[in-house]
Amino acid sequence: MRNLDWSAVVHALPFLWQGLQTSFVLVALAMAGGILLGTMIAVVRLSAPRPVAALAAGYVNGLRSIPLIMVIFWFYLLVPLFIGRPVGAFTSALIAFTLFEAAYYAEIMRAGINGISRGQMAAALAIGMTGMQAYRYVVLPQALRRMAPILLTQSIALFQDSSLVYVIGLHDFMTSIGIVANREARLIEFYLFAALVYFAICFSASRAVKRLQHRMLTA
Repeated sequence: MRNLDWSAVVHALPFLWQGLQTSFVLVALAMAGGILLGTMIAVVRLSAPRPVAALAAGYVNGLRSIPLIMVIFWFYLLVPLFIGRPVGAFTSALIAFTLFEAAYYAEIMRAGINGISRGQMAAALAIGMTGMQAYRYVVLPQALRRMAPILLTQSIALFQDSSLVYVIGLHDFMTSIGIVANREARLIEFYLFAALVYFAICFSASRAVKRLQHRMLTA
């Protein structure tokens, strides 16, 4: 360990920070899109006619049965074919992460909705709300609040999985680490630094989620 030279890591920090920013933006957008789409899928599974609900269930079960790295690679190749022009690594990764994570967020939200008393939906309908209004104003806010710690925990896993975008050449944090580590011939130092960064971010986020969960339980 005494032979490690961290000066190359210090000099590369601006470049690595750019990669980390790309990872943060990708995760934030995929999280927002995934929760929105996952919530819609959860509502469809619970309220739509059986054939439509079965399609939603097939989507969830299908995506959850495929490795994420394959989904990223497929969308990188397939999206340009569908729209007739290249869209870039970031857009392809964002689409893949959003659609993939939506399957997991959908199951989390479905559990949250099922945990809300059916009497609240009945009461909302009794005062003249439509089904969609009842979901929007009564059921979903409570389900989101109840499932917030689990949604955030899934988002921490999403941040860890964002390193897989190296397969399509997106310059996220891990790809930037690999580029500089090979250029400087300092693999041990750079990958140790990457591990420390991921640990610091994920551990801090996990502690924040636990504090949030404890606050909700004691409120």
